[in-house]
Amino acid sequence: MSSEHNIPIAALRAACLSHGLDGYIIPRSDEYLGEYVPPCAERLAWISGFTGSAGLAIVLAGRAALFSDGRYTLQMEQQVDGKIWECRHIVEDKPEIWLRQAAAGKKIGYDPWTLSADMLARFTGLEMVPLSPNLVDTLWKDRPAPPTGPALVYPETHAGEPAAHKRRRLGAALAEAGQDAAILSDGASLAWLFNIRGTDLEFCPFALGYALLHQDGTAALFMAPEKITPQLRTHLGPQVVIAAPAALPGAIAGLAGKNVRYDPATQPAWFQTALTEAQARITPGPDPVSLPRARKNPTEQAGARAAHLRDGVAMVEFLAWAATALPKGTQTELSASERLLACRAQQDLFRGESFPAISGAGENGAIIHYRVTAESNRAIRPDEVYLIDSGGQYLDGTTDITRTLWTGPSPAPAAVKAHATRVLAGTIALARAIFPEGLAGAHLDAFARQELWRAGLDYDHGTGHGVGAYLSVHEGPVSISRAARPVALAEGMILSDEPGYYLPGAYGIRMENLLLVQKASFADTKKPFLCFETLTLAPFDRALIDPALLPRESLDWLNGYHARVLAALSPRLSAGALSWLREATAPI
Repeated sequence: MSSEHNIPIAALRAACLSHGLDGYIIPRSDEYLGEYVPPCAERLAWISGFTGSAGLAIVLAGRAALFSDGRYTLQMEQQVDGKIWECRHIVEDKPEIWLRQAAAGKKIGYDPWTLSADMLARFTGLEMVPLSPNLVDTLWKDRPAPPTGPALVYPETHAGEPAAHKRRRLGAALAEAGQDAAILSDGASLAWLFNIRGTDLEFCPFALGYALLHQDGTAALFMAPEKITPQLRTHLGPQVVIAAPAALPGAIAGLAGKNVRYDPATQPAWFQTALTEAQARITPGPDPVSLPRARKNPTEQAGARAAHLRDGVAMVEFLAWAATALPKGTQTELSASERLLACRAQQDLFRGESFPAISGAGENGAIIHYRVTAESNRAIRPDEVYLIDSGGQYLDGTTDITRTLWTGPSPAPAAVKAHATRVLAGTIALARAIFPEGLAGAHLDAFARQELWRAGLDYDHGTGHGVGAYLSVHEGPVSISRAARPVALAEGMILSDEPGYYLPGAYGIRMENLLLVQKASFADTKKPFLCFETLTLAPFDRALIDPALLPRESLDWLNGYHARVLAALSPRLSAGALSWLREATAPI
């Protein structure tokens, strides 16, 4: 915690006063409403000191509140000054309810580019005042410049489908729905639809911008001119008009009388206002790219398998090193995560981490989205729990894996093994699930929790999120959680499987694999069923497994999985790592 954020919040209050406002809302999201944002959009961190990937702040004249979800409860308390900020759970203490109670009827400012229309609609009973430019931007004197790296052509050998074919296919779907055009603002949607990637974000290969997709398959792409190369113009061809973001308002005005799809849940509220002023007919609906993007084509599926094979090699080389290094107590959270990054960097097609590694020893592992810093870094001690959640971006796929280790050399306590085994039982139960088509993530969430529930335990986060194909490690529209959107799982989707258990002040446990949705084969079924293919290839720490607590079917699955890991990785490992893997995957 630091009092240095007294100065920004005081300046923001003064700015509100000068604009005749009683308060201001600062979400974590940027102008594209993405989870990951460039440094120039880290407004929430600048005003509060909180660096989590989800959250929202409300600043009033005499009060200020910071909201985030269960992943960040402990992190909020550690990072922000409790004398300035009220830390609130965004689900249990909804921001709109807090604000109505604290400032009913008052004037509250917001940036219409950083709130969705659905989010804005929740603030009833208040006078919501749109402001441009963003008030925080006017105060942030050393704000980093927006990213201007080039947009890169993503080869069809990895994409699996020409961009022009994607545009025509999705344009035809718009026409069939009676829609003339659709708004696109998600960096992942632009990347997938146009077969491009970029360097605007540290962990997601996006070139940020906006687009309009028309029913005839033509499109307009609005992107900073510095990002546009001759190669990109050639790649996109004459059916894609390229313009600077400043041309976007004029393009929206040109949609007068047209039927335009706009997603009020995921796209900036600015578009709703601009379309209304242009007298366009708004059809609310999900981003038309999101579902096709989530259903990986055969090329993308093959790429995911290849990426996970290489990532498995990196993980096993790391785990073999950890088995010797961690019991000595000479490593730290930072040194361990750096070692894993070095192992990944040796793999073909590696482009970087897919998110900041969560390297948490002991009590730090109980902070669900802990991010180690030079200040928080601590030694990984003998005989404690160490959690490492990490992932890689490869040119052919995106990975995300969590393994929880007992550092040794002494045996793990029975209570720790019991917690870990119940978490692992949930990971296995979801991986083994077979279910009829049409089920959404909310229907599957309990598979991963059932063994924890039997012991009166649970975890305060979702069980699984979608994962992109060399895109974002967190990809919509599907997820596995009690609060998941009602989007059915479908063949080709990749999701994480990551139950956990967290004992504050002591340790955290999470066991995560990535799963690929596949058709299940039954000889006589009258309806189609789905199942999961496990993509991740790395053993679970047997020092944390109590076989007596695993159902027989789960133990059989685990032994079969470990045998598969050994067979797949053996030809690619160093001699030392192979020797360790043979022991780590021996039947239990």
